Amino acid sequence: MALEQLSDVVQRCQALPEDSYTTEDHDVFTISGRTCIEEGNSAQVLSIVLDEKNQDIVRCMGWNLLPPLIQVLLKKEDKKLSHCLAIFNHVLQTCRPKELLIGLLEQLEQDDPDTIATSLHLLLNPLQKVLLCLGSRKASSLGMTLSSVLDQVAKLPLPHTKEQEEDDVFSLCRCCTDLIDFVKPFVLEARQNVLNTEAQNESEQGGDNEDELQTELLKFCMKTLRHPLLEVQLKDPDTLAVSPLRNFATEILNILSAIGESVPSLVYQPLLKRKQVPGFLEEEVCYPKESLASLAHLVFVHHLAADTFPSVFSPVFCLRSNMEHICLLLSRTEEFRIQKGLELYEKSLVRVEDCSLHADLLEIKTFLTVPQNMVKVMTICPRHDLRTRGLKVLQLSIDKFDTEAKYNLFQYMLKTSNHSGVEGYVIKNIKNQIDMALQSVCPQPGNSNAWFVGAHLLPLLRKVLRLPDGPETDLLHYLDRVMESLNLLRYLVIRDKVTDNQTGIWTELYKIEDTFLKPLRVGVNMSRAHYERELHNTMATNRAKAKEESVLSVSVGDEKLPNMTSESQIQALHSALHTFDMIESVLVRIEELTEVKENL
Repeated sequence: MALEQLSDVVQRCQALPEDSYTTEDHDVFTISGRTCIEEGNSAQVLSIVLDEKNQDIVRCMGWNLLPPLIQVLLKKEDKKLSHCLAIFNHVLQTCRPKELLIGLLEQLEQDDPDTIATSLHLLLNPLQKVLLCLGSRKASSLGMTLSSVLDQVAKLPLPHTKEQEEDDVFSLCRCCTDLIDFVKPFVLEARQNVLNTEAQNESEQGGDNEDELQTELLKFCMKTLRHPLLEVQLKDPDTLAVSPLRNFATEILNILSAIGESVPSLVYQPLLKRKQVPGFLEEEVCYPKESLASLAHLVFVHHLAADTFPSVFSPVFCLRSNMEHICLLLSRTEEFRIQKGLELYEKSLVRVEDCSLHADLLEIKTFLTVPQNMVKVMTICPRHDLRTRGLKVLQLSIDKFDTEAKYNLFQYMLKTSNHSGVEGYVIKNIKNQIDMALQSVCPQPGNSNAWFVGAHLLPLLRKVLRLPDGPETDLLHYLDRVMESLNLLRYLVIRDKVTDNQTGIWTELYKIEDTFLKPLRVGVNMSRAHYERELHNTMATNRAKAKEESVLSVSVGDEKLPNMTSESQIQALHSALHTFDMIESVLVRIEELTEVKENL
């Protein structure tokens, strides 16, 4: 039935010019032709489409046969595969490019990852041929095609291990390789346009087409830098000698250079004025910040396109420009972005000399925002390895600042971190800087030690040697800060002689006694009394219910701990009391040392 309908409509249309085909003719040809292919009559359909008398009909309507043809080609097991392939190739050679493009793009949309990879592998080459037939009008169609292809690639799972990339278990590597082959002729054309522009002034008519082609390729590169390249962890050559994803990243950077985009200028975009993009896209759209951050990571961490960077750029300049990218990556919650932010920050810092970053850099917003982001990484990131690395990189960054900058940074972090562990870590760094100042040692000439002795030090000590909430301070919650503050005070009393008073501690001690030591003693006594009472009540309850294991709920600060048995709660209360004893022992030691020193 379908074959008869197809033969009838073809025979009727043979006597008509193309512009006389009716909507009904199109519908009948489409429905009957597709049905024939689906029912296995592809040999008869092939005979019809190859008939010389039917070429005008095929040119006008043949692209409607693409859906069933592509389904057969994707499955590869149909007995009529050779016939369908012949029809497919003839349709590609005969039909109008615009209609073919629409038909092919419609068939590109898939949901199953296995089908996506097979579909892209099958259709990218035909799409390339169709686009090349469009001549100077291809730019917008290329952009639409690349956007559709990348939407499909985004559906594929990402390889996370060396073995997954080697075996290409998700077919992403194959798709990336196919994609590079697909864009090559368009990159070559855009490259030639760039060379022509450099050699002579653009003509008004040709200029727009050239700009649009380069812009579409730029958009493609920016999208691939965000996905998949920002989300995958590239393997070093030592880990994986031949890495398809690393090769893909290299090719993307090569495309950027080929279409006239300077990779150094893109990386340093936050500091260097970008060239004007003539009206086609706004700069922030044309150069997405996440894409530029991904590019910086490829360059500085994986050393791709490193040979294109002029050596005139100093390590400090590189750090300044990368801080925008680092700030963006570390401000996200996704672990892969945090990891890349830490890697980029570390690589940017290692080339900078210790004690060489001046205090005026802290007037740049990112130099204060990044430490805030680092605090979040160290305190709330779920992955232990990222929290540990965050602490390592934070210390590395502290080491790069000169003493004035360290002083200002410590003040800022004490004010903004709102985390006892971080505050304790900062106080420990302050102690180390004071020790260096008292020894008159600094690795960088010109760094003054005055910021961590005498008049400059005292305002910082006043911020450190205080209880956030006076005697009512939750000593368990602020334990790290309290213990590091006591250790600092103990160090100052031991290290600084009363007669020298280099740190000013001896003239400030009476104030410290009133604002820190006395409230701390009161806080320890109050806390101990509270926990002793809780211990007594818990033990009494435990004795009363010896045969019934009760389940209790315990809160520390504002955070509710998991349900605990009474025995576990008793252990926690004993641990708290031990902590108060430890604080008190350090307090007593400081008092004894102070008395001894003052009597010398």
